[in-house]
Amino acid sequence: MNSVRRSRHQQIAKRWMSVAVASVVLGSGSLPAQAISWRDFLFRGIQVIQLSNVSPRQEVSLGEQIHSNLQQRGMRLNRDRRLNSYVDQIGQRLSNSVSRSNIPYRFFVVQDDAVNAYATAGGFVYVTTGLMKLADNEAQLASVMAHEVGHIEEKHLIKQIRQATLAQGIAATALGTDRNVLANIGVELLVRRPQSREHEYDADRTGLEILRRAGYATSEAPRFMEKLLSGGRPPTFVSTHPAVSDRIVELRRQIAASPNTGCERTPIPASCGVNNAEYQALVRNRI
Repeated sequence: MNSVRRSRHQQIAKRWMSVAVASVVLGSGSLPAQAISWRDFLFRGIQVIQLSNVSPRQEVSLGEQIHSNLQQRGMRLNRDRRLNSYVDQIGQRLSNSVSRSNIPYRFFVVQDDAVNAYATAGGFVYVTTGLMKLADNEAQLASVMAHEVGHIEEKHLIKQIRQATLAQGIAATALGTDRNVLANIGVELLVRRPQSREHEYDADRTGLEILRRAGYATSEAPRFMEKLLSGGRPPTFVSTHPAVSDRIVELRRQIAASPNTGCERTPIPASCGVNNAEYQALVRNRI
């Protein structure tokens, strides 16, 4: 009797997992085919992530897998120790002001002349050497990093992955899926699908508050966005909707409505990160 019941359960599980794997693997032509055995999936302990309630440990694990996949796809990390230490110092200063303190934030410099920045999941934040060259000072760089931290604080990529799996016919809340497949979906979303209007405003708002609590000059956030916009063709990470000009207006409105932190005084304290000469001497000579 037990063997009959076990056999029926295995048949049901096989039928459901076949549907789930086919949906994930074959639902998008841009994702590589993955040969996933339902027996392996059920009985060999492949990590399953329930997207409706991702734990911090699972999110960090997913971020690590995306980090690995990005490097396999050609992302080249800068290896200058002093430059990486400097960016990590800024990042840790920002991360001391986040609400999700159970996420270990990590910051990376990508060797790329393109002006770009992005965040994945589980505390992984990236800025390119091209963006670092363009920034006038530490506060401007910190403003972009804080915005990307804001995306992680709001779990935006996790939400996008969940929407993508549901759109492909997967009941993510009930079935979950393999971490590497989820990581591939996450990479594709980073490359091909911009953040939504709501997500960008969320990250602007959250990032600005993080920047303020970390003691940086918040006025440098809209100022740097104006610089990006004045170049004629804004870089990809700010050229998506909503319009950059609308975001600048909203940032200035939020700054005006916020309490004075001391970084608005004249002269501005050195800790506010607006020393252009000091920043350029440290950064531009190492890129």
